[in-house]
Amino acid sequence: MTGIDRLVLASNNPGKLREIRALLAPLAIDVVTQAELGIAEADEPHATFLENALAKARHASAAAGMPALADDSGLCVAALGGEPGVQSAYYAGRSGSRAQRDARNNAKLIAALSGVADRRAHYYCMVVLVRRADDPQPVFCEGLWRGEIAAAPRGEGGFGYDPLFYLPEQGRSAAELESGEKNRLSHRGRALAGLLDRLREPA
Repeated sequence: MTGIDRLVLASNNPGKLREIRALLAPLAIDVVTQAELGIAEADEPHATFLENALAKARHASAAAGMPALADDSGLCVAALGGEPGVQSAYYAGRSGSRAQRDARNNAKLIAALSGVADRRAHYYCMVVLVRRADDPQPVFCEGLWRGEIAAAPRGEGGFGYDPLFYLPEQGRSAAELESGEKNRLSHRGRALAGLLDRLREPA
């Protein structure tokens, strides 16, 4: 699958961009965001991470005329039946800046789990790469990161639910990890590691 030297990232999330650029650095792939190319975000109406990621990748590839990479990811909490899931980014509504939405989402999650003993949760990520908009063989890679939901936020790093995503083996939250360590352990890091393996395969 060699031959891709530039692709468009179907996301305007600066945190995702930092992580994905770092993880793709070994292959010297130039990653540009759809925002840099003036491409609007795609709708994400689907019920699964896979369908949303594929829709975003095809949309960005069609608009940019180049290969596109998209991920759809979220936090799935056992005691909440897998919520917020695909609605993770907008769990507490769509208004406000990304930082304001993150704060509201975290507050809503803490409230939803008040008095709940089962704190198990996992982050899930589905990464999709298309070589062109009508690519009949998209590349799919998934990653899972298990942890627990803390009673209160911890740490200043990361984004989204990272301050609440506690890792018992590490004794820290995702927001307390160094960026390189997070990239190695995280759901997105695992999915992209799988993608790197696929990209290194002979054409």
